[in-house]
Amino acid sequence: MPEFPDLPIRPVLGDLVAQLTDQGSAVLVAPPGTGKTTLVPLALAEAGLRVVVAEPRRLATRAAAARMAELLGEQVGQRVGYAVRGERKRGANTAVEVVTSGLLVRRLQADPELAGVDVVVLDECHERHLDADLLLSLLLDAREGLRPDLKVLATSATVAAERVSGLLGDAPVLHAEARAHPVRIEHLPPARDERVESAAARATRAALSEQDGDVLVFLPGAGEIRRVAGQLSDLSDVDVLPLHGRLAHDKQDAALRQGSRRRVVLATAVAESSLTVPGVRAVVDSGLSRVSRVDTRRGLAGLATVRVSRAVAEQRAGRAGRQGPGLVYRCWPEHEHATLPAYPEPEIRTAELTRLALELACWGTPDGSGLSWWDAPPAGALAAGHEVLRGLSALDGAGSVTERGRRMAELGLHPRLARALLDGAEHAGSQTAAGVVALLDDDTATAETDLSAALAELRGARTGTGRWRAEVKRLRRAIPEGRGSGDEALVAALAQPERLARRRSADSPAYLMASGTAVELPGGSPLRGSEWLAVAIADRNPGRSTGTVRLAAAADEDLARRAAPALLSETDEIGWADGDVRADRTERLGAIELARRRIPDPDPARIRAALLEGLRVDGIELLNWDENARRLRLRLAFLHRALGDDWPATDDESLIEAADRWLEPELSQARSRADLRLDAGRLLRRLIPWSEAGRLDELAPDRIEVPTGSHIRVDYSAEQPALPVKLQEVFGWHRAPRIAGGRIPVVLHLLSPAGRPAAVTGDLESFWRNGYPQVRAELRGRYPKHPWPEDPARATPTKATNRRK
Repeated sequence: MPEFPDLPIRPVLGDLVAQLTDQGSAVLVAPPGTGKTTLVPLALAEAGLRVVVAEPRRLATRAAAARMAELLGEQVGQRVGYAVRGERKRGANTAVEVVTSGLLVRRLQADPELAGVDVVVLDECHERHLDADLLLSLLLDAREGLRPDLKVLATSATVAAERVSGLLGDAPVLHAEARAHPVRIEHLPPARDERVESAAARATRAALSEQDGDVLVFLPGAGEIRRVAGQLSDLSDVDVLPLHGRLAHDKQDAALRQGSRRRVVLATAVAESSLTVPGVRAVVDSGLSRVSRVDTRRGLAGLATVRVSRAVAEQRAGRAGRQGPGLVYRCWPEHEHATLPAYPEPEIRTAELTRLALELACWGTPDGSGLSWWDAPPAGALAAGHEVLRGLSALDGAGSVTERGRRMAELGLHPRLARALLDGAEHAGSQTAAGVVALLDDDTATAETDLSAALAELRGARTGTGRWRAEVKRLRRAIPEGRGSGDEALVAALAQPERLARRRSADSPAYLMASGTAVELPGGSPLRGSEWLAVAIADRNPGRSTGTVRLAAAADEDLARRAAPALLSETDEIGWADGDVRADRTERLGAIELARRRIPDPDPARIRAALLEGLRVDGIELLNWDENARRLRLRLAFLHRALGDDWPATDDESLIEAADRWLEPELSQARSRADLRLDAGRLLRRLIPWSEAGRLDELAPDRIEVPTGSHIRVDYSAEQPALPVKLQEVFGWHRAPRIAGGRIPVVLHLLSPAGRPAAVTGDLESFWRNGYPQVRAELRGRYPKHPWPEDPARATPTKATNRRK
């Protein structure tokens, strides 16, 4: 081995190799740029160990292998090799192999002993990618059983190493410090209504004018990179280079190689820690990152744009101080920095876990309970993954993996895509299935929304499609030749049957997916006008209730039925809708209604339940309530309040609860709203206690006789019954009448000769003494023809006026 470069990691290499050899595990904490990704594996190999390095990303995998081979003065594939899905370079003398975490999980599933491997290096484990967390748990399990001699080294760019040290059996923790130059940090937030891409482009121009060297710009995704590159296209003396995981290899290599001119490297999170971009003296940080998220309520699992953590912001800023004093522009207000989360959220807590669930089932522990976890998978998300896998026939009823499930896992795809490949090859042909699945697995390969147009573009392009073409070849080799006839929409629907969508109305951009989620086509999409869509990719921006279709294919109902037979259902829907009983037999594909027809002989019990629901929704007023029925209801309500539960409560809820006592058999014989026009008064009398039926008029009289002989109706609408009567008709009365067996006094509403309120009293004797004189003084001049005696308690009641001679 040659002399290693003078990087900060060199002083600890000897101690690291000794600790790992002696203890079997170790944790190395070193900032980006210290050499931990490249020099540590070479030092372990020099000590005679066969090393596998697990990297979280494909780009980092290739770059790390290339840099180590360069240090050895060799080509990749000699003493240093690498492997990513569909591509592997190694030889008989390979001592260090760099692989993606997901690929190493697959190798471990096939060979739990990891024959021929002495050390596994888990690089950048602090990033907490899902595959990396799973790999750590499986390695710990393998060491406990089959490979106690397997050495594990975890490397991290942060100081949060205590937890992983404990998982590794209290492994020793070693530190290497970076030699960093001072970095000046400025904040340049977007102006009002300015997109973050524009702010990043503005900050990039400022950095170019203020700082020597190259500029590294962190953006959340490939779309933002394209837009910022467009805004910087007028820079004639600077090379603007993209850097993200979906680029062709030659373009990735160009971004990682210092050029003859100044460069602006527009990168995603791949450049945060495990990659070194040479020549950088200034960093522009958008403050955003794209992470895996699942919207379980709407069924829109995918990527979401989130604010970075403070730890990530510090890592990004550190890139500017590697080669000299640096400059950092942060595209958010300075006062917001303290509100950022301290660390990024582990992917296992937020991601859709169907793929993880399949790997656990293949390992023999479907619920993961037998493993040691950095963070255990959430039970709800794991259960949702199991449900999906059962629907794909990857798990049996007991939760064990099936042969089909193992075949799906071996393909190295998400289980949904594996299902689309296997079944799509049979029904649409292997070429079509492989092409669609390769595109769906690389959603940055096209900006089209029409799946067919996107595939035609990829097939016809001569450049920029190397990754897609290579993946198509790999997938075709993995499956038998199919008999189908090239239905691209069917393959997409097989991958995401819950995302089959039907247009809500003619010429509308809005669709309802089988999952129940509403989505819309973007403006100008050639798919507008399609009655059905097989939605391949959809997402939802924060604050919006509907999702946006990013990639789909035109479909029809026949295709939907073939792709998603498990979602087909036929139900009898009998209920209250639009003010009447609806009894329909409805065929649905998930939440999408396919057909509806009337049920000729609906279940009477369900019709009765629908009518009761109608009474709850639209009120008991659906019955026929004439004046007498309304008054009877009020009288019974009064007796319930005054005398207790021996008398029925007559509020809507109580009457509906007692329907079997007063609405039968009429209710069971009714079939529609019209049949509810029943005589409510006649039926309501069924609720009167049999023993008390004869006392209703005594306890709650409909009318009360006053001194003139008039029979006046009692008003029971208020809490206390009232008797509205003209004042002259109660002359000679000393006390107000009492009802409910003498328990409750009737409140007298004394009226003027014109029938207007003059006084209210429940104590007539007191009123004659104290209130009447004032009423007499106010009204006698207004109504001189009516009697206004000074002593009304002794006067003769009358309905008539005074006689004039």
